[in-house]
Amino acid sequence: MEAAANCSLRVKRLLLDPKFEGYKLSLEPLACYQLGLDSAVAEVKLRDDQYTLDHMRAFGMYNYLHLDSWYQDNIYYVDQLGRVMNLSVTLDTALRKPREVFRLPSDLTACDNSLCASIHFSSSTWATISDGTGSLYLIKTGKRGDASEKWEIMFNEELGSPFVIAHSVSFVKSDVHSVAGLLLRVEKDELDAKGSGFHVSLEWVTITEVGKEGNQRYEIFKRRILQGKSVPHYAAIEPDGDGLMIVSYKPFRFMQDEENQLEKKEDGKIADIKRDPVYYWQQTEDDLTVTIHLPQDITKDDIQVQFSPDHIIVALKSQPPLVEGKLCSSVDHESCTWIIRDNSLEISLIKKDEGPMWPELIVGDARGEFVMDSSQRSAVAERLMHLTSEEMNPNPDKENPPCNAQELEECDIFLEDSTSLCRFDGNTLKITHVVNLGSNQYLFSAVVDPKEMPCFCLRHDIDALLWQPRSDQPDNMWEHIATFNALGYVQASKQDKKFTACPPNYSYAAICECLRRVFIYRQPTPLSTVLYNRKEGRQVGQVAKQLVATLEASDPILGFQATNERLFVLTTKSLFLIKVNTEN
Repeated sequence: MEAAANCSLRVKRLLLDPKFEGYKLSLEPLACYQLGLDSAVAEVKLRDDQYTLDHMRAFGMYNYLHLDSWYQDNIYYVDQLGRVMNLSVTLDTALRKPREVFRLPSDLTACDNSLCASIHFSSSTWATISDGTGSLYLIKTGKRGDASEKWEIMFNEELGSPFVIAHSVSFVKSDVHSVAGLLLRVEKDELDAKGSGFHVSLEWVTITEVGKEGNQRYEIFKRRILQGKSVPHYAAIEPDGDGLMIVSYKPFRFMQDEENQLEKKEDGKIADIKRDPVYYWQQTEDDLTVTIHLPQDITKDDIQVQFSPDHIIVALKSQPPLVEGKLCSSVDHESCTWIIRDNSLEISLIKKDEGPMWPELIVGDARGEFVMDSSQRSAVAERLMHLTSEEMNPNPDKENPPCNAQELEECDIFLEDSTSLCRFDGNTLKITHVVNLGSNQYLFSAVVDPKEMPCFCLRHDIDALLWQPRSDQPDNMWEHIATFNALGYVQASKQDKKFTACPPNYSYAAICECLRRVFIYRQPTPLSTVLYNRKEGRQVGQVAKQLVATLEASDPILGFQATNERLFVLTTKSLFLIKVNTEN
């Protein structure tokens, strides 16, 4: 089996601005329009048994406003009556009330453990809906955003415990139409005694068209489940349905492999025995000592040891060699000796070159175990002493200053430093590509091209870089397409932030707080007037503006979406439109 390829994200230097000077607060007014809702948003608050951070990330911070990326300025939400409401904007001064396009057949309040209803637009004419009670709907919407819009249920099935839809795609293979979706759950884990007591599951469901023309229907073709111990920051299926990508703090794995793992356990017991080291070895600057435990009743005549300058063979009479291979470096083979002591064979090898420590005894042989004596451990600890200190940088001017967090600011601290980006193959159910994101903190996702996978934005130093997955380019699977200067640093200072978004043309980025305030950060643009830097006396050619919008609402913000011209903000009882860009 091929191992997963360890990849890295290739930053485009031309998209970075090392001379970026920061954002200038602009007081220019932003046109803001408010629409009252006939019925409140179907908000589902966390229950007492949903107390973990994963519950908060998956459901407590859920975005109740759904942007239809296939049609410009077209948004949807679900209200308390189970109605899917739509607002399509063409002219800000002629806004109409949100209109009903679909009504969920089930009663959202009838289920005690229900989650928020969720929608995802798989294509320009197909959508998937979860009612929050465990049912999945496949909807043929036709062209959306106009008065003739009519949604038709093509598939509906109860799929177990409640879930939210993380992503879905529509594709055609061999003239057969399919829709694949990712269903997110946080489930009780009785076996997890030391952790939170919950695990996260992603169910990958593929629904396929069956039947002849005129009698078409849809059925579940395949169900696969991944499990992990943290809610994924990002999870999306590739456009052709052949794979998926996940950004998560803790790894996910397909549960279909569990049977294979169980089958291997018996072999594992034998392997555990084999994993006991065949030999133990120690070394000094001058020599090495190898110890091999012998069976009972072995005498000197039963042992065969052969030395050469760079090779060793140890065998028992009439048996395959216990140890054989090329030594890591050369030895003085004429001075090497061996002796039987306490039912063990002890071999002494004299190094030809004194001083250098060997990383291994035999090249490529993992059957041995290196044993470090107490004096060597003390020497290593002393060499590393300067890297640790109980004091906060007691003497920063000395030759080897201690390494501590005194110079780090709070917004630089990122706990999830083991976050990874993985690409799973849909056929083998194995990971094919892995990127260790390290301190490149995940910020948000955005759809730039609805025909492609959603982009994800990561913090790189102080900037925020937008990455577009390219599943059809295995050698360069993630492309750096845009940079938001200093946004990584700026967003870290917003302690009350709830949502972050950017439009498809990435002309700005926006941060929405839990209540009322929205911060907008425009990309640098040329100035129409002459402006000079006071400190340096040089002319400034372009400036990046920061704008702040304050909503006239006291209700918490439940949804937030960005388009090229507008920001949409959803509260419990109102929908706000903020005109960000006046030019098309």
